[in-house]
Amino acid sequence: MAQASISQRGRGVARWIVIAAGGLLAACQTIVPKGPVTSSQARPTTRPAAEGPIGVEAGIPRDAERNRVALLVPLSGGNAGVGTSIANATMLALLDTQNQRVRITNYDTATGAAAAAQRAIADGAQLILGPLLADDVRAVAPIAQAAKVPVISFSNDSGVAGNGVFLMGYAPTQSISRVVDFAKSRGVSNFAGLVPNGLYGERASTAFLRAVEGAGGQVVSLQTYARTAGGVTGAAARLAAKAPYDAVLVADSGATAAQAAGLVKRGAGASTRILGTELWNSETALAAKPALAGAWYAAVSDTLYRQYAAKYRARFGSGPYRLSSIGYDSVLLTVRIARDWRPGTAFPVGRLRDGDGFSGIDGAFRFGRDSIAERALEVKEIRGGTTSVVSPAPTGFGG
Repeated sequence: MAQASISQRGRGVARWIVIAAGGLLAACQTIVPKGPVTSSQARPTTRPAAEGPIGVEAGIPRDAERNRVALLVPLSGGNAGVGTSIANATMLALLDTQNQRVRITNYDTATGAAAAAQRAIADGAQLILGPLLADDVRAVAPIAQAAKVPVISFSNDSGVAGNGVFLMGYAPTQSISRVVDFAKSRGVSNFAGLVPNGLYGERASTAFLRAVEGAGGQVVSLQTYARTAGGVTGAAARLAAKAPYDAVLVADSGATAAQAAGLVKRGAGASTRILGTELWNSETALAAKPALAGAWYAAVSDTLYRQYAAKYRARFGSGPYRLSSIGYDSVLLTVRIARDWRPGTAFPVGRLRDGDGFSGIDGAFRFGRDSIAERALEVKEIRGGTTSVVSPAPTGFGG
């Protein structure tokens, strides 16, 4: 089981999360629908804290017994699948913790994130979980800030963090730093990189250069490419001309990395390591790509996630999106703080900066001064058609 901290002060958090996470394996007596949970586009959907059917209320009643929390995710449109999966995950977390102090209401951001935030705050929400997309966070942030309602977003865009907005998304900068440090510890000194054009590529490039410098290595070449047909292979061919190098970071999907792997190894040898980012962790067919044999990438741990996914599948009749675990963990975090959060009062936002951190399905995490979740990541290796952990994630944050 993941622990919240390896420090003395954090052991209380760790004990709590073990109890909550243990609910994943316990049989829950509450009857819930087998199909995906959906929400009305016109009106918010309110879920009781621990049991009972999900209903639609016209005019949310004030609840003197529980803290009002809003979940802002896309429940219609092109991203409805992942949004519904997150909504299901939050309900599952409430059921698993048997919480009676938090009441979560779903709001559909696909019909307008700003309008969803305004409805949530008008309904009395004192904390917002979500939105998922960075543009939606930008729309919600000033509304929430004016109402002094903190936002715990599922985005990984560092540009929207701060001023009351906290990010729980998987930051690419952290996965790049972790895998570079691991590679250096295994004797890699000369690095090269392939990064796509655009914001993600720009941030990945910056993170890569800083990580390699911090680890005491050197970047011999960094090639960019457009995400078009032949883009990455053309960049890989240019990179091959810059050999030798010991490892190449491909800051893109595993499928894209597999296209480039043969070319980059042709220039530097078959022993060249391919390095990936957190994007790889959501690809189910990753290990089946022969071109990625021996590749390393850093991501959150899947140990508890596998248990969560099995329980989710049994309850809802289909597997969850990998990202949905963030929704589950956001509720564990809320429930943890709600023990000292009196209903009807402002959310104690200062508690989010607990230096010992928190823990959940995705392992240990804590919010730094930049309001971005710092995560304990593991390093995985692709070998023989499977993926194995070669460097476990730390169990918490000491000090």
